[in-house]
Amino acid sequence: MIEEGKPAPDFELTSDGGETVKLSALRGKPVVLYFYPKDDTPGCTTQACGIRDAYGEFEQAGAVVLGVSPDSETSHVKFKEKYGLPFTLLADADHAVAELYGVWGEKTFAGKTYLGVNRSTFVIGADGNVNKVMHDVKPATHADDVLAALGS
Repeated sequence: MIEEGKPAPDFELTSDGGETVKLSALRGKPVVLYFYPKDDTPGCTTQACGIRDAYGEFEQAGAVVLGVSPDSETSHVKFKEKYGLPFTLLADADHAVAELYGVWGEKTFAGKTYLGVNRSTFVIGADGNVNKVMHDVKPATHADDVLAALGS
């Protein structure tokens, strides 16, 4: 379980641009690490577009925004292009990072139970410690909730 005030577990994932992103390489800047279930689905699109629309405020806070889902880099590229997303999306195809952060598990949708990502966000301070853990975030208010956490 990821705890506030403790170091964020380090990881490396491939971005939508094909580069390797290592969390520890981003020290010195706050990081918004948000896990979402799937590209181009209604809730995930609402969540991503909310961040897009408030992106200037994330930049003012000096924050790096990283969206993580089990989708491929190719899927991420299409999702970014379709909605003009200005932040990095990371491919966690084997869901190892989702498991590391404790956000991979059973979900129920339309009466069916399956394994997937539970929508969660971790606000990581410039020192690499977790400042805020947010589970079961609401897509429509996610950007505002995260901005409030960045300001605290």
